[in-house]
Amino acid sequence: MRGSENDGSPCDAAVALAFSVLGKRWNGMILDALSRGALSFVALRRAVTGISDAVLSDRLSELASVELVRREVNAGPPVSVTYVLTPAGEHLIPALAMLGEWASENLRVTRA
Repeated sequence: MRGSENDGSPCDAAVALAFSVLGKRWNGMILDALSRGALSFVALRRAVTGISDAVLSDRLSELASVELVRREVNAGPPVSVTYVLTPAGEHLIPALAMLGEWASENLRVTRA
């Protein structure tokens, strides 16, 4: 249950914490792409249209640091690296799907 608007309840802090990660451009789209299974860096770059290599690398590091994504090195041969959702990341996917549905139904994009 949400606290009142100005009471500084833990719920408000938790929402702020969630959006400190999820509110960053590309993070939601990276998590969405990984919801379909493990992907290499190149496959992720293709799945998240418009993201640069540097930003993708930065976002993957950030998502790994908050334990939503895990980097897996496969010894090979050849050696390969894939990215996969952690259990915490997997638990987030239904909430992201619901947020996407809400956005489709309630938000209208206006072009400047």
